[in-house]
Amino acid sequence: QVELVESGGGLVQTGGSLRLSCAASGHSFSKLSMAWFRQAPGKEREFVAACNGGGTAYAGSVQGRATISCDSAKNVVSLQMNNLSPEDTALYYCAAKEHANAVIALPYDYWGQGTQVTVSS
Repeated sequence: QVELVESGGGLVQTGGSLRLSCAASGHSFSKLSMAWFRQAPGKEREFVAACNGGGTAYAGSVQGRATISCDSAKNVVSLQMNNLSPEDTALYYCAAKEHANAVIALPYDYWGQGTQVTVSS
């Protein structure tokens, strides 16, 4: 059974930084594309960033403040976010899809349970 486990969320002050990580396990993955999404209270889930062996992609709202990295050997994706603001407060989800050529591989097949990021003003 495939499992995605996120870590690294927490409470941070405005202007601070966080690093989120997500590890995929369960079987031997092939051409895994991984991504981060987030959902703030009362809002729909939105794309944050994605990566695979070929590249990266970012939402405009985090461009320049976020760096995503995929370790295909370990099936781990990390998201470094800097200069955080209260608008970044949300539940952050890791997602993955196998046999994907595109960097943003919608729809994703596997989802984690989420890790909470709260940015205080």
